[in-house]
Amino acid sequence: MDGRLVDSHCHLSADEFTQDLNDVIERAKQAGVKALIAVTEGASEFRRVIHLSKIYPRLVFPCFGIHPLQGSEQALHSVRTQDLEPVLPLFQTYRDDIVAVGEIGLDFTPWYAPTVLERDEQLMVFKRQLEISKELELPVNVHSRSAAKVTIATMKEQGIRHALLHNFAGRPSVAVEGLQAGYYFSFPPAVSRNDQRTKLIKQIPLERICLETDSPALGPEKHVRNEPKNITISCEYIAKVKGIATEIVAEVTTQNALCLFPKLKM
Repeated sequence: MDGRLVDSHCHLSADEFTQDLNDVIERAKQAGVKALIAVTEGASEFRRVIHLSKIYPRLVFPCFGIHPLQGSEQALHSVRTQDLEPVLPLFQTYRDDIVAVGEIGLDFTPWYAPTVLERDEQLMVFKRQLEISKELELPVNVHSRSAAKVTIATMKEQGIRHALLHNFAGRPSVAVEGLQAGYYFSFPPAVSRNDQRTKLIKQIPLERICLETDSPALGPEKHVRNEPKNITISCEYIAKVKGIATEIVAEVTTQNALCLFPKLKM
């Protein structure tokens, strides 16, 4: 695919990429990817994404964020304020390097956050990071599983104007609330596995859509590591659903990413 593609949400600091990241980056470049927005989930990743941005300048663009779920895949738990507090100074230390605050948000999946106390603490951590984004004048890169409505409502209450709702799976009526607030939406290659998001993708104007992979998760095949090169699958699927050329999707989504993330220099 010709053109410039932006992966607006990927996890390059994940353990799954430790052994062959350079090859992964090369395959992404060959697929036309010109910018990789690298989000974090936990404190241990912050300096890693900064390091990657120095190794791959003008290609890897780092974000800092504490995800609403913490721990390993086998032992995930709802985020606590003590997960965020130790890294708060790093947001200021690296304020000139990071292009967004993320991955942050809410995850009210019942088996991860079964109690009101846990959901309230998630909200506290989310709101604190929204405040940081405003202090640093940065957009937010947001997770909203099983919590789309309250995520959007919280961002609006906090005066957030620039946000990407990644892998959005909320109801179309909730998406409208995000659109009215000026937010953007992105969809990973996994949406091509079935047509569950078709109505949503049709409803959201292309001018508010970005491309993402969420790699190493949410690829075109279950249980197979996803890579940024698969951004082309997201692009092709959105083009198919909307009945337009992939070149148009590539061009418009890249412009959207440049608008949402003004510190991108491609």
